[in-house]
Amino acid sequence: MVEFWRMGPTPVPVRKIGAFAHELESIGWDGLAVGENNKQPDPYAVLATAAAATTTLRLGTATAVPIRHPLQAAVAMATVQGLAEGRARFTLGRGDSAAKALQEEPMPVSAFERYLDRLRRYLHREEVDINGTASTISALSVIDPSIDVSPPPIDAAATGPKMIEAALRSCDSVDVAVGADVTRLAATLEKVRAASQVAGRDFADVRPGCFVQLAVSEGDDLAQVRNAIRPLAMTFARFSAYNGKPLADVDEADRQHLRHAGEVLDAKFTSTVSPTAKLGAPPGELDFFRADGAGDDAFIDRFAIVGPAEACAERLQQLIDLGFERIYIGTRFMGTDVAETNTRKIARDVFPMLRPSSITV
Repeated sequence: MVEFWRMGPTPVPVRKIGAFAHELESIGWDGLAVGENNKQPDPYAVLATAAAATTTLRLGTATAVPIRHPLQAAVAMATVQGLAEGRARFTLGRGDSAAKALQEEPMPVSAFERYLDRLRRYLHREEVDINGTASTISALSVIDPSIDVSPPPIDAAATGPKMIEAALRSCDSVDVAVGADVTRLAATLEKVRAASQVAGRDFADVRPGCFVQLAVSEGDDLAQVRNAIRPLAMTFARFSAYNGKPLADVDEADRQHLRHAGEVLDAKFTSTVSPTAKLGAPPGELDFFRADGAGDDAFIDRFAIVGPAEACAERLQQLIDLGFERIYIGTRFMGTDVAETNTRKIARDVFPMLRPSSITV
């Protein structure tokens, strides 16, 4: 059965993350995923708190990034997995925005694959060779048996063929980030199938996931809800044109558009200037994103899922029919919809159409 994960910025205020996670669990979400960068609270502290407040909700990162030593990242992941009693799952990416905040470039695919392999081996309590010296976290669950649970699954976020191939060699699965267009998703899934064969893995055991951004409209609020996910959609869309070089499967009409969005986002991620609060708005609502780099409406409606609940459910069903087993749904961007209105509307209005037995609010 497909899992629906609420993905996006850490909920605001973070001190209420336990209550928010408990609510997600009660209204039908399967998982809560938070990111890792210099603009949000530490994801592992957030997930540990959420674990204490829930019993069935899956917990993970979307995405964690390779800015910590793999041993330190493994300890953090193993701790969350232990606190959640086996409910954690971790997705990692090469670290685009986090790397740019450090004024660095994302980790090359080959180095990232090596990082993922070391991380996986640490989590499986193996010895890992780092520059000729062995290290391990095997003592962790011996010293504290309360967190002695099976290692959490690790996935890699992937857009292009090289990252898909690396994920199939070094991870449990892959979560593709090419948008919500069913034609492109189907083609990407075939790349995953082919990479599985090359890696000597049974595609049926890979169980891939995908990232989409979704906003449910009601009445005349289409423009408003689209704007809540617009910058998040463009954040994921730019992965199809890293460093201004669009992938081969990107439509010609979108190429210049993605290049421009990438330039705007790079400037935002490398800036040391904090976003400004919106006048008269609740705490956490920010003027964060320049409109000229945020993507036109037609592109957002193709790359993301925006519209009435019925239309959103129909497009999600297409993804389910393709065979994706995890759908990470981006519900908002930093500084927008801090009340998580869209998150709650998705559970209330969309999930029941896909799961007749869903709990609604």
